[in-house]
Amino acid sequence: MNIQNRITELFRIKYPIIQAGMVWVSGWKLASAVSNCGGLGLIGAGSMKPALLAEHLDKCHKATKFPFGVNLPLFRKDAEELLEVIIEKEIKIVFTSAGNPATHIGRLKNHNIKAVHVVSSLKQGKKAEDAGYDAIVGEGVEAGGHNGNDELTTLTLIPLLKDHLAVPVIAAGGIADGRQIAAALLLGAEGVQIGTLFAASVESSADINYKQALVNAGDSDTTLSFRKIGLVRMLKNHFTARVGEAEIMGADNERLIHLLGEKREMKGIFEGDADEGMMEAGQSAAFVDGIYPVEIIFKQLLEKLNKSMGILEDFRDVFPKPLK
Repeated sequence: MNIQNRITELFRIKYPIIQAGMVWVSGWKLASAVSNCGGLGLIGAGSMKPALLAEHLDKCHKATKFPFGVNLPLFRKDAEELLEVIIEKEIKIVFTSAGNPATHIGRLKNHNIKAVHVVSSLKQGKKAEDAGYDAIVGEGVEAGGHNGNDELTTLTLIPLLKDHLAVPVIAAGGIADGRQIAAALLLGAEGVQIGTLFAASVESSADINYKQALVNAGDSDTTLSFRKIGLVRMLKNHFTARVGEAEIMGADNERLIHLLGEKREMKGIFEGDADEGMMEAGQSAAFVDGIYPVEIIFKQLLEKLNKSMGILEDFRDVFPKPLK
C-alpha cells in the first residue's frame, strides 16, 4: 500500500498514521517504535518536567533514524520551558493542544518546526489555521482524555474541517482499526492520530493494570465526566461513579475540583490504580484485544486498511459513473 499525500510529505513518513502524545503513556520507547514502523511517533510532554523530556528526546534520537515529534499541552505552566528543550534538541515536529494556538506559534515557525494543533470544533480549526499551523488534528468526542464541550463526533468534525480549511486535516477520536483509517480518508482526512490502541502496546509506559483494563473494556465501558470543569473520557470505575453521583446532585465547580484532586491521571495510568485513578481511554478501547508490540499493531492496521481500500476499488466497478 502506498498512500502519499500532504501529511506524509509534511512529516516525511511512509504511512499517515500518527501516535498520539499521551500523558504517562507516550515515552521514547513508544514514539521510536511507531516511527520505526513508518508512522509518526509523538512523545507526550504533558506529564514530563523539562529535564525528563530532554532525557526522552535524547533516547528517542538514538532509538530511531526516522522523524518523531512532541505533543505540547499549552496550558502547562512550564510550557515555555518545555518548548526551550524541544528547540534545544532540534525537534522539528510539534503538536500543540489545550490552549490558545497563537501562544507559541511564532517561536515554532522561527525554528522551522512543523506545527500541528489539536481542535474539537470548526471554530477552533479556523483559529489554528489563521495562526499559521501547518496541519490540524480534528479530535472527536469518542477520544480518550480531554474533549471539547460541544461533543462533536469524528464523523461530523472531519468533513467540516476538510470543507472549510486549506491545511491538511488529521482525524482523531475512536480510531483503532484499519477500516476506520480508510473511513477517515474518505471523509477528507489525510492522516489519522491513534491513542488508546497504542496506549495498550508493549512499548507504552503505562502500568500493566491500565493496559489490561483497556483489553477488558467493552463498548459501554467509557464515560464522559467533568462537563462543568473540562470534559474527560475515561474508563468507568469507582472514581467515575462518585463523580457521576456528584454531577447528578448538582455539585458546583469547587466541589468537582476537590473531587478530582491532584495527579489523578498519574494514579490511574502510570500507577495502575483501577479503582481511584483516571483511566483515560477512548471508545476505541472496545477494539483492544491484547497487549501487543507496536510492530504487530501496525501490521494489523495496515492489513485491514489494505483490505478496506480494496473493497472501495471494487465499488468503482459497481458504480463506473457518478451517481445521479
